[in-house]
Amino acid sequence: MKIIILGAGQVGGTLAENLAVEQNDITVVDTDQVRLRELQDRIDIKTVAGHGSFPHVLREAGADDADMLVAVTNSDETNMVACQVAYSLFRTPTKISRIRSSAYLKQKDLFRIDAFPIDVLISPEQVVTTYIRRLLEYPGALQVLDFADERVQLVAVKAYYGGPLVGQAINQLKSHLPDVDTRVAAVFRRNKAIEPTGDTIIEADDEVFFVAAKAHIKKVMAELRREEDSYKRIFIAGGGNIGYRLAKALENDYHIKILERDRQRARYLSENLDHAVVLLGTATDKALQEEENIENTDVFCALTNDDEVNIMSSLLAKRSGARKVMTLINKAAYVDLVQGGAIDIAISPQTATIGSLLTHVRRGDVVNVHSLRRGAAEAIEAVAHGDAISSKVVGRAIKDIQLPPGTTIGAIVRGDEVIMATGEVVVESDDHVILFVMDKRHIADVEKLFQVGLGFF
Repeated sequence: MKIIILGAGQVGGTLAENLAVEQNDITVVDTDQVRLRELQDRIDIKTVAGHGSFPHVLREAGADDADMLVAVTNSDETNMVACQVAYSLFRTPTKISRIRSSAYLKQKDLFRIDAFPIDVLISPEQVVTTYIRRLLEYPGALQVLDFADERVQLVAVKAYYGGPLVGQAINQLKSHLPDVDTRVAAVFRRNKAIEPTGDTIIEADDEVFFVAAKAHIKKVMAELRREEDSYKRIFIAGGGNIGYRLAKALENDYHIKILERDRQRARYLSENLDHAVVLLGTATDKALQEEENIENTDVFCALTNDDEVNIMSSLLAKRSGARKVMTLINKAAYVDLVQGGAIDIAISPQTATIGSLLTHVRRGDVVNVHSLRRGAAEAIEAVAHGDAISSKVVGRAIKDIQLPPGTTIGAIVRGDEVIMATGEVVVESDDHVILFVMDKRHIADVEKLFQVGLGFF
């Protein structure tokens, strides 16, 4: 697939890295030549220096025969105009744009074929807000991902000493929870992937990914770690787009305090939030944290636009007694460095957003993609089509499907029914199949499984 990416920042660069290893023809456009040179030294892509919305720049990038334009510059206006130019001059089939401002997002009539012809809108702030909300719903979870309109969830937890299943084989899970259908999709032990079988012994500190119907998630979590009380008091450091969205989404269900250093922005927050307490000050002010009884806080969320401030304020909050800290980190190199120590969960906006973008790049009928383990693995929801002749999966039992190495099927959603993937389950047309791919080099092989052969037509 020939793809033009506008913007070589964190999201654009991460997307280019993800797609380049999958044999796509990638061209990245940006005004920053130094950043382009860094990308080109690291991955096999083409680069063009210039403004992404200019027709001659798009033409130089290959827009005449591009399959897709992904506009993820820091300017909403540049992204919108670039999609308009790609449609009007080059008839680019698929146009994806990052839009950050809620002033645009509220005007749904803007994004139509006769206005700004954007096929897919991506709002990183909304994606991250949803991501954090899911983590707050399940205390102790490292990652919570939705599939099949939230009927199924994939959850990552760290197995703790004292968990009923720790030290036992996975096949014992059924005897512990006879009324719950679940499947362990993957285990990461000391940062190495283990393809689970029924005989795999769960060890303390394993990162376990399991699939279950939404109603059963908490019961399965209780088998792997000590059950935690629900969160009630949330402290948000940073009143920018993400902090404000999160406070607005949570203020009716939690006790929210939100801290903002800019006086004018703090006034805006106080005027637009109904129940949250708005504080004026800096996130790294230890005296302020103590004054606001940070030791009674269930979750401290550091969501400013400064990684160093987020990390330092989180460490202060944890040392002062905050039960959990979640930290927004833009620099990918920092994420693995800090998570798992004093910082409980490091949230990468790029990783959260990349999944939304990859959903529209995958071949076959792929309706959901989630990036896992900071991009090392993926969870995919694909729809099976065709029949036993035209499809490589329809009409076959799971044990007979030639899955690529490191790939497991976790569950199948058939209408309103959630079916855990055992070897005897036969895939039917229109099933939603949830797959876990531990080696991204095999993504293309997974896509081919769900492409319908010509015989179907």
